[in-house]
Amino acid sequence: MILTDKEILAEIEKGNILIEPFNRACLGTNSYDVHLGKYLATYQDAVIDARKHNQIASFEIPEEGFVLQPNTLYLGVTEEYTESHAHVPFLEGKSSVGRLGIDIHATAGKGDVGFCNTWTLEISVTQPVRVYHKMPIGQLIYFVVKGDIENLYNKKSSAKYNERSVKPVESMMWKNNW
Repeated sequence: MILTDKEILAEIEKGNILIEPFNRACLGTNSYDVHLGKYLATYQDAVIDARKHNQIASFEIPEEGFVLQPNTLYLGVTEEYTESHAHVPFLEGKSSVGRLGIDIHATAGKGDVGFCNTWTLEISVTQPVRVYHKMPIGQLIYFVVKGDIENLYNKKSSAKYNERSVKPVESMMWKNNW
């Protein structure tokens, strides 16, 4: 079950959902619009190795915007810091963004209950597209959870993305034991 606008507001009031900064105008019928933060990043190596800590180069989006290029993976970040203590948050692209040929995530659209951070975006484009800091980029949808939770994400010792950041965060796959 997806939370409606009234339910999202009620859960914010209860402290189960936090969105900073919060703007009532960004609240949709059953979602909340999030915006592109001021930093993008790209991997430095031409070949990304899943078993190694791949370095990224972060840069600030200039006022005149930045042109994303096809065949490049850009890591972006949401302007909004969010917390979800009782619901599963999903990040989806906005249809207006998709119609520009921008994908904001390849596989990481779901957060866990207890996720407390900005959202790193896995941005790719089909043709060159100019993007801007604070442009609407996606929407958060909150799902009801059935049952008690044993391990909140922000309490797990194995959680790799708990450190609060205003910059995109690279893959931490290398920290997995496989």
